[in-house]
Amino acid sequence: MDKTDPFAATIPAPTASRPLLGLTVLVIEDSRFACEAMRLLCLRSGARIRRADCLRSARRHLQVYRPSVVIVDLGLPDGNGVDLITELTQTEPRVDVVLGTSGDPDGEEQALAAGADGFLEKPINSLAAFQQAVLSNLPADRQPTGLRELPDEIIHPDRMAFQDDMAHIADVLEDPPDDGSLDYVAQFLGGVARSARDRGLEKAAAALASKRAAGESTSMETAEIAGLIQQRLTQKLAI
Repeated sequence: MDKTDPFAATIPAPTASRPLLGLTVLVIEDSRFACEAMRLLCLRSGARIRRADCLRSARRHLQVYRPSVVIVDLGLPDGNGVDLITELTQTEPRVDVVLGTSGDPDGEEQALAAGADGFLEKPINSLAAFQQAVLSNLPADRQPTGLRELPDEIIHPDRMAFQDDMAHIADVLEDPPDDGSLDYVAQFLGGVARSARDRGLEKAAAALASKRAAGESTSMETAEIAGLIQQRLTQKLAI
């Protein structure tokens, strides 16, 4: 339980249907779409959620209170989430559960090497998988007692959160992007597109990432992504 929570003594115990009751989850995630999925997963599980959209904001949160669970996206606008995972797992008292998350499967190795207790590959939409990732790493005295039915629910975030992410990247691309911005756009859109099952956008993000890794010009890929973003924002206006 949160050490600074004045109501900690009255926090209810977890139940079979709400196994994360009494936990506070800090989600460090810059995608509104991914964070909306996390909000629904926590709501269905009984957990409270707080959100930070960058490393700086996350550190401000952690100066004030200690959550039960921290879920860290590896690709953040102001740095690599791996650095925060290292800090969290080496600081005493330690947060009960630290999980890494990314749309890049290679992120699992990085997160675990930094000390994370587990890894959630995007898209994160299975209620059962989310609950198991948290519960399997909780201390025994924090887990619900008795049998627990595994829910088969799949979470579907509000599409308006996806549109917010499109507007965010449109802002990033408004000025001529530098190398760091292009890397951020590629990893951000890759994760969001995968979560939203937007294959065209996912393919374009992968092409940009490939060109960046090869050190080649990305003007065509950047222009294509800008066009795809505008198409999706136009769809919002049509609604």
